[in-house]
Order: sequence, then C-alpha cells, then structure tokens
Amino acid sequence: MSADESFSKANYLLRKKSYAQWHRLQSKLQILRSQVGFSESVCSRPRACVGCLNYHGVDYGSSKARRHLLVCAMHPYGWQLSTLCPDRQIKQLQS
Repeated sequence: MSADESFSKANYLLRKKSYAQWHRLQSKLQILRSQVGFSESVCSRPRACVGCLNYHGVDYGSSKARRHLLVCAMHPYGWQLSTLCPDRQIKQLQS
C-alpha cells in the first residue's frame, strides 16, 4: 500500500467517523425536539438559498471556534439583501 493510498484510507475513515458522530447528534436533537413538542427541525439554509444549485453549505475551519460556513462561491456569507439573489439557479425537476 502506497503512502497516498494510506492517506486516502485514513481520510475516509476519519470522515466516516465524523459523519457518524454528526448523525448521532442529529438523532439525539430530534428526540429532544419531539419530547419538547417540536416535530420538525429548523432549516439552517438561508431563505434566499432554498432551492438554489449554487448552495454549498459546508463549514470550514480547524476548530469549532474558528469554523466558518461557506454558503456559496458567489456569496460566501449568503445573500444579505431582502431581494432575490441575482445568481440563484433553481433546481429543475427531470421528468
């Protein structure tokens, strides 16, 4: 096994573990929401980005305190105005 393959496998295993932890937390939060009376989770996507193909929505940073959300390439912090985003591309349903 080459060093490149070892790195890829280690990266995959760390991402898999991170996703499992995130999923477990989301499950616990959903249980707590249902116990309190909230049946639906709140969408974290900005209203202007709902249904947009350009939405990225991934947090980047080395620690939780330094993490930043990258909304999309055109508007890294999201569309800030109350008007519709001029770069919005709607998802087309294929029939």
